[in-house]
Amino acid sequence: MDFAVVDLSRLQFALTALYHFLFVPLTLGLSFMLVIMESIYVMTRRPIWRTITRFWASLFGVNFVLGVATGITMEFQFGMNWSYYSHYVGDIFGAPLAIEGLMAFFLEATFVGLMFFGWDKLKPVTHLFVTFLVALGTNLSALWILIANGWMQNPVGSTFNPETMRMEVTDFMAVLFNPVAQAKFVHTVSAGYVIAAVFVLGISAFYLLKGRHKGFAKRSMTVAAAFGLAASLSVVVLGDESGYALTDNQKMKLAALEAMWRTEEAPAGLTVFGFPSLQDRETHYEIKVPYALGLISTRSLNGEVMGILELVAVAEDRIESGVLAYDALEKVKADPADPALRGAFEVHRNDLGYGLLLKRYVADPREATPEQVKLAAWSTVPDVPLMFWSFRIMAGIGFAMIALFATAFVLCTLRKHETRWFLWLAVLAIPLPWLAAEFGWLVAEVGRQPWAVEGVLPTFLGASSLTVPQLWTTLIGFTLFYGTLAVIEVGLILHLIKKGPFAEQEAFAPRPAAPGTPLPGAATAPV
Repeated sequence: MDFAVVDLSRLQFALTALYHFLFVPLTLGLSFMLVIMESIYVMTRRPIWRTITRFWASLFGVNFVLGVATGITMEFQFGMNWSYYSHYVGDIFGAPLAIEGLMAFFLEATFVGLMFFGWDKLKPVTHLFVTFLVALGTNLSALWILIANGWMQNPVGSTFNPETMRMEVTDFMAVLFNPVAQAKFVHTVSAGYVIAAVFVLGISAFYLLKGRHKGFAKRSMTVAAAFGLAASLSVVVLGDESGYALTDNQKMKLAALEAMWRTEEAPAGLTVFGFPSLQDRETHYEIKVPYALGLISTRSLNGEVMGILELVAVAEDRIESGVLAYDALEKVKADPADPALRGAFEVHRNDLGYGLLLKRYVADPREATPEQVKLAAWSTVPDVPLMFWSFRIMAGIGFAMIALFATAFVLCTLRKHETRWFLWLAVLAIPLPWLAAEFGWLVAEVGRQPWAVEGVLPTFLGASSLTVPQLWTTLIGFTLFYGTLAVIEVGLILHLIKKGPFAEQEAFAPRPAAPGTPLPGAATAPV
């Protein structure tokens, strides 16, 4: 196989996923902020809250369109760039994506038009319900996509069928209630709420700095402060739950993001700072908090967190078992009716994926040398420095967001919205949660490597039979196209912000008469 094709396919999917994830979190959070703002309007019937809701809805609409456009391209890539992956696990992976389209996407797509164009045609309570359905649809969409992604991280409720040579569903409820998927969903959605709250807070602060639309900005800022504080606290708490899920299901990912090379005596310490080195397999100049990692990841004083070196040794054993599974599978294919051969396969079937790791080094895993087995075992270690620093940047920004929103909440409570140093801070903080979300995606996806599906299918086996020129052509095309869309979206958002929340009312308001112009209906005196 051509590993340049695999690497370019991975690069293309990574770039489109990172780009797509710029829009998704804002859509998730802003949709429910619209529900909160419109609920206040329905309860108070004050026109200012209708104006507030409609303004933020216009920014939501621009972002929603770009999110849909980029998401469709990502789904097409499963068939175009990852055809063997789609063939091998499509029976499981495709089901949540199909449900997402039927249940969630159609729900939000149906009601988003009513939300934008139904203000003067629907009763206020009915329109609020429509807005809620749009918010529900966007969040259900994230749920089903993360169920699919969670299965890739922790492939429960499925088994390999030697007759069809594919993975098949055995327990859909196990796929649905996968602990990794549920933890990822609540953590990701909470991160989206933080992004939306920072977006609203920052733009409101910008208006206050400019001395424009003060009543609108102060009310929006108050909603963002309360919503953002709750969301930022949730991100940290639910992130801890997501880390706890790694202890049982993705031990190598946990060891890599902590740069924990060797198993420590329980409870293990948490590395706050250090420089991990792949060459000497050490973390230099590390600063540790004693016992913290063991307490966080195992919720106990005696739970063990395995180190990278010990996990590599486990991987070696599983690769050797996987070779036996591969050998038994080849014999079952030759004689499917022999129960002894089926029995031999059943003993080692759970390690078949580890045996397939050897295909990176040798065509037939049964011919692998001990050195190739060691190489395959070390290939299960993701990029430790990238994991280590990505996680710390993400976590650092997460704690910074708590401080930001706690300060905003106190200032709004004291009615000191126009504290200038904080307004500048709020504007400058706008990109930070997006940065944290992108690093979080890197931790989740790079940490799973070398697997497309953890322990089941190596990434390099899932790629399509494409050529390097084909991939470069599409990669350049996507970059240019998405770059153009990014410029258009930023331009539209800046245009809407410049116009302000009262642009519609100002457009239809009567213009003041020029000096000397008679008022309508007034008699004209004869010369």
